[in-house]
Amino acid sequence: MSRTTSRVLQLLGLLQSRRVWSGEELSERLGVTPRSVRRDVERLRDLGYPVHASTGHGGGYQLGAGAALPPLLLDSDEAVAMAVCLRLAAGGSVTGVGEAALRALTKLDQVMPARLRSQVAAVHDATVTLTLEAESPVDPEILMTLARACRDREHVDTDYVDRAGAPSSRRLEPYQLVTTGRRWYLFAYDRDRQDWRSLRLDRMAQVRARGTTFTARDAPDAAAYVRRAITTSPYRHVARVRYQAPKSVMDQHFSPTSVTIEEDGPDTCVVVAGADDPQTLVLYLAMPGVAFEVLEPAAVAAGALAMSALLAAAGSR
Repeated sequence: MSRTTSRVLQLLGLLQSRRVWSGEELSERLGVTPRSVRRDVERLRDLGYPVHASTGHGGGYQLGAGAALPPLLLDSDEAVAMAVCLRLAAGGSVTGVGEAALRALTKLDQVMPARLRSQVAAVHDATVTLTLEAESPVDPEILMTLARACRDREHVDTDYVDRAGAPSSRRLEPYQLVTTGRRWYLFAYDRDRQDWRSLRLDRMAQVRARGTTFTARDAPDAAAYVRRAITTSPYRHVARVRYQAPKSVMDQHFSPTSVTIEEDGPDTCVVVAGADDPQTLVLYLAMPGVAFEVLEPAAVAAGALAMSALLAAAGSR
């Protein structure tokens, strides 16, 4: 690194550490003339940092907010603190925050020295939060490895246990991570099965980036694919049910990770949901207390008749 570049970075660190610096203070801290300080300030402006200058009492140089976010200069303690917070946020349940935190953590991890990574891991491992825990905790290192692989289009190998408990080894082309708020999924192309797959991260182990890259394929929408996979694909019976209520009302009763809701006019909607047992599925669909009719399949319609007779008998007693 050249002496000028080093000095400009030092100037940036000073401007980020305090609200206002006078020209004399910066000259003294950097060991250069006021003219050199002015030149370095112009270099920062050329890089996109909005450095404001004012005169008079209380005036000086101040780092302001711009139209775009320029790179931040963090010391070791700040980088560790930020990485720890991002790890916690990535596993949280606030809508949208997990994905953004993971992207930011991936960028920070790429340039973080190994000694700082070990500090982050130590703090994370020693921390327990008294908040609602994720339904299926995911190893942060698996998250990081897959996020980098999605970004860099890098082949990944992993051990996997499916819904039935059967183990397998997967060779994947990872495309996107999808979170439901309390659970993470990887949308990827399975090279051995020659098809797209949705894999739960908490069922993955020994995730290894291979170091080789792949050419992106024409991929279906990741969110739609994962939604379909977790709401209908795993089940023996998939029902289509019409509710006598608009979609906006039924959205409040069902989780988007459990069903798919389709608009069906201003006052009705169609819900698609799955289960292994028809009668269990009928009870689940009846829980909102809204009138509905089973459109298909016949097994679920028969389950509705059987459950209605059972409930009527229970009420008559």
